[in-house]
Amino acid sequence: MAYLFTSESVSEGHPDKVADQISDALIDNFLAFDKDSKVACETLVTTGQVILAGEVKSHTYLDVQKIARDTINSIGYTKGEYMFDGNSCGVLSAIHEQSDDINRGVDRATKEQQGAGDQGMMFGYATNETENFMPLALDLSHRILKELADLRRESKDITYLRPDSKSQVTIEYSDDNIPQRIDAIVISTQHDDFADDDTMLAKIRKDIVDILIPRVVSKLPESIQVLFNSDIKYHINPTGKFVIGGPHGDTGLTGRKIIVDTYGGKGAHGGGAFSGKDPSKVDRSAAYATRHIAKNLVAAGVADEVLVQVSYAIGVVEPMGIFINTYGTCPFNMTDGEIAEIVSNIFDMRPYAIEERLKLRAPIYSETAAYGHMGRKNETVTKTFSQPNGENITLDVELFTWEKLDYVDKVKEAFGL
Repeated sequence: MAYLFTSESVSEGHPDKVADQISDALIDNFLAFDKDSKVACETLVTTGQVILAGEVKSHTYLDVQKIARDTINSIGYTKGEYMFDGNSCGVLSAIHEQSDDINRGVDRATKEQQGAGDQGMMFGYATNETENFMPLALDLSHRILKELADLRRESKDITYLRPDSKSQVTIEYSDDNIPQRIDAIVISTQHDDFADDDTMLAKIRKDIVDILIPRVVSKLPESIQVLFNSDIKYHINPTGKFVIGGPHGDTGLTGRKIIVDTYGGKGAHGGGAFSGKDPSKVDRSAAYATRHIAKNLVAAGVADEVLVQVSYAIGVVEPMGIFINTYGTCPFNMTDGEIAEIVSNIFDMRPYAIEERLKLRAPIYSETAAYGHMGRKNETVTKTFSQPNGENITLDVELFTWEKLDYVDKVKEAFGL
C-alpha cells in the first residue's frame, strides 16, 4: 500500500538558524586565524538581544560582537520594525576558556592519536532517489526556502517578504519506496503588514503558487518535475498572518534544528548538534564522515539506500564500531555486517584522520548553518576575514568536502564491483 512521508526545512531567518549562523561565523573566524582553535559556542537570540556562551581555546582574539552583527545583517534583519536588527540589538558575550578536563582527552603528543572530543554515536545516510543522494521531501523543502530567500533579496516580483519562513513537503511513495507524487506543500513566510488580511492571504498564496513554485520546479530534473501536479494541497500561511517573526516571535538557540540539518527524519540521528563546534567534536566531524561514506557506497552501487553509524568514547582515538544498514537494497549476496567490515578498512575514522581527509580545519562552516549540512554543492570559494587590529586574511577554502564522490573507485575495488 502506498504511504506518505514528510520533511520540513526552515529559512536562514528562522530564529534557531540565526543562532546557528552566528555560532558558525564565530567558528570560521577562529579557524581562519588559528586552525587549531577548539571552540564550542552556543548562541541565543530573542527580542533585541543576542547572548553568546561557550568554551574556546585559541591564540586569536575576535570582535565577537561585530561578527554577530554582521551575520544578522547579512540574513536580512536590518530594520527596527522587526524588533531585532544587527545594528541595534544588544550582544552579550559569556565565552570563556575551554575546560582542561576536556582538552586533555583530545590533545596528544602526536596529532594522529587525537582522542574524540566527546562520546556518542553519529549517523550518515544516503539514498539514490535524488541526484544529490538526499531524501526527496527534505531536498524540496530546502529548495523552496532558498528560492524564497532569493525572491526576498531581489525584492522585485515579491516585495513584502521578511526573513523568517518554514516549508514542509509530503511525498507519496509506492510499496517499493519510489516517489509517486507530491501530496502537500506547506509554506509559512513572514511578511510586511497589510491593510486587509483577506487581501494579504490571497496575494501571498497567489505569489507562492504562481511565482515561487514554478521557479523551484524549473530548476529540478525532469524526473522530479513530473511529481508536481494541480492536485497538490497547498497550505500557505495557514495561521492567517505572519508579521511577527524571527527572534522577536520566537527565541532562537543553536542546535535545535538537527533534523533539518541532516536528513529530514530519514535514516537516524545521534542527537548531537553541529553548529558552533570545531571539528575535534565528533558530533560534527564524524557525522560528516558517515555521510561521506554513505554517499560513496550508494554511488558505487553497494546499495540503493545506506545508513552508517559510528560511535566514540571521549578521549579515545579509535571508534567503538561501525554499523551499516542497507535496508535490504544491496544487490549482491553480502550481509550488512560484512559490508561494515570492508568499510572500516577503507575509511580511517580516527578523529584526526577525518579532519585531514575532509579538510575540516578550515573556515568552511558558515555555509553549512542554513539549508542543511548534507546534499550541498562541493566547491572552492575565496573568503576574507578581519581582526580588530586591522589584520586581514584571505583564504581559498573547499566547502562540503563530505559530498565528494572521491572514494567511489576505492569502494568498487574493495567490493569487486
